[in-house]
Amino acid sequence: MATEKPKLEVLQEDFQKLQKLPRLSAAVDNVDKIIQLLTAARNQVAETLDSSNASVLLKLQNPVKSAFDSVNDGLKGVAGAHKKMGKALDKSFPVKPLPMDHDAMAGQVPLINRAIAMHLLREGQFSVASTFIEEVQASRNHDTPAELDETMDEDDDDDDDAETNENANEDEELDDADDATSTTSSTENYDLSSLHSKELQENFAVMYKIIQDLKAKNLGPAINWARANSVELEARGSNLEFELTKLQYVWLFKGPAVNGLPDDEFNGRFGALRYAQESLLRFSPRYESDISELAAALAYAPNLEESPYRPTFVTETAFGDVSSSFTREFCSLLGLSAESPLYLAATAGALALPQLMKYTQKVRSKGTEWTTANELAFETPLPKSMLYHSIFVCPVSKDQTTDANPPMMIPCGHVLAKETLQKLCKGTRFKCPYCPSEGHMKDARQIIL
Repeated sequence: MATEKPKLEVLQEDFQKLQKLPRLSAAVDNVDKIIQLLTAARNQVAETLDSSNASVLLKLQNPVKSAFDSVNDGLKGVAGAHKKMGKALDKSFPVKPLPMDHDAMAGQVPLINRAIAMHLLREGQFSVASTFIEEVQASRNHDTPAELDETMDEDDDDDDDAETNENANEDEELDDADDATSTTSSTENYDLSSLHSKELQENFAVMYKIIQDLKAKNLGPAINWARANSVELEARGSNLEFELTKLQYVWLFKGPAVNGLPDDEFNGRFGALRYAQESLLRFSPRYESDISELAAALAYAPNLEESPYRPTFVTETAFGDVSSSFTREFCSLLGLSAESPLYLAATAGALALPQLMKYTQKVRSKGTEWTTANELAFETPLPKSMLYHSIFVCPVSKDQTTDANPPMMIPCGHVLAKETLQKLCKGTRFKCPYCPSEGHMKDARQIIL
């Protein structure tokens, strides 16, 4: 009995058939041929206004018809193949509604719009980002968010009450002030004008240009940027400037046969040595061992592949690694995450969705329900690179920290849950349960593990 092929294998075979079909280049050539024939005929008719023009048009009929038939045949073949591939995709992956009772992001439209705009800016799509922001702002003027309408209605009711009640107490006035603050905050969250600033777009333009240079293995712009921001980078404990300078030395050391740079005194081993004297020596107090290793490698230059310094001069992934480091540090100085939030959210959702759907279907079939709010019944299967918030359990209360009860670091370095810290406070002071240190509540800092 023959077994049915897996769906992905069938799809792969259909796709390979689609790849073997002739391209539309022949159809384009035929269209160009028709245009040339018609142009030549038009010029000939314009030059000779006599009875011979009829024969010109008569001779034109068959070549044009033949070319049109060839174009149609090519289009029919490609269109049929695409239609067949579409049916195969629909059969293998039928459209199914997500097994969710509600859309968790339905009330987060401003946040989604901001993430989209920021992603476009990060990718260097400045004109697209500008158009998107303008259209969102324009739609905002016509469609006020529901939460703002409700807040405004509440404010109107409060104003009416205030007019009819002359003896309104101070608590009511404070409530009105809180409502006004809430309205302002919601409006600011919906506003994308901050992303439309010329300064922000210029910053991302600089980042995008430097990243493109790094992809082309041009380290100069990135080194200049790191040198101009060396104070901020060193304050963060970053080694980006040294890593860029070190890679430039290695790249020059490899010579024109590898790096493709001009064969002059600034390239090759002597060029690398000159560059080290000019740029690397100032890093010697902090990176003495690394610089000594680069210098010692000169003695093994004729047979570097057999030397113990070979790993230092491998550059297959070096430019990609330093590009990621540059992006992370650049965004950090702007107060942003290294990765696009939209990309991370979409990727994490795509990875977690199959298991979430499977779990939801099983729960419904058994008639059970997971009732814990803001928490899943299983661990989301994400790669380590996407795990940002480790689980922290307060050593005193033994409770797992949450957004409402985050981990707090006190001046002595110990970490407790916020609620635990509040319970330990006597007035504004507290004593650490693990050491003799004391401190003030205002000195505690929330941390993200």
